[in-house]
Amino acid sequence: MLFRRHVVFNILIVLFPWLTLLLMGKRDVKRYSFAGIFIIFFEILNHMYGYKQKWWKFYDRRRSFFKDELPFSIGPYMPLSMWLLKLSFGNFKKFITLNVVFDGIFAFFIMDVFKKFKIIKLNKLSRLQFFFYIHYKAYLLYAFQYVYEKYKRYI
Repeated sequence: MLFRRHVVFNILIVLFPWLTLLLMGKRDVKRYSFAGIFIIFFEILNHMYGYKQKWWKFYDRRRSFFKDELPFSIGPYMPLSMWLLKLSFGNFKKFITLNVVFDGIFAFFIMDVFKKFKIIKLNKLSRLQFFFYIHYKAYLLYAFQYVYEKYKRYI
C-alpha cells in the first residue's frame, strides 16, 4: 500500500507542476527555462548530498534516490522557479518575499502533510534548518537569471 501511494504521489508531484507551465506562455517559458534548468541540476546535487546525510526519511522500505528525491527535483522546482521569476523578476524584494512565503509553506506545513500521509519526514533537520536548505537557492536562481538577462542583451 505504501509503495502504490508513493508511486501515485511521485507521478502527481512531477506531472501537476509541469502542466501549469501551459498557462505561462511560450515567451516566458523560453525566457526563464535556462534558470529553471540550472536550478534542477543544482537541486539534484543538493538532494544527493541530503540523501547521503540522511536529512529526511521516506517511509518506503527501499531507499532509492531515483524513487524518492529525484521526483522532488524534477517536479516542482523548475516550474515553481519559473513562475516565481515570471511574477517578480525585476523586483528583488518581491521575489524574495514570494520565495519566503512558498518555502515557509513547504517547510512548515506541507512537510507535515507528507508525514501524515507517510510519504516523507525530516530526519536530521529541524523545520527551520529545512527552510534555509530550500530557501538559499532562491538567491542563486535570481542571480542566474539576472546574469542571463545581462548576457542576452549583448548577443
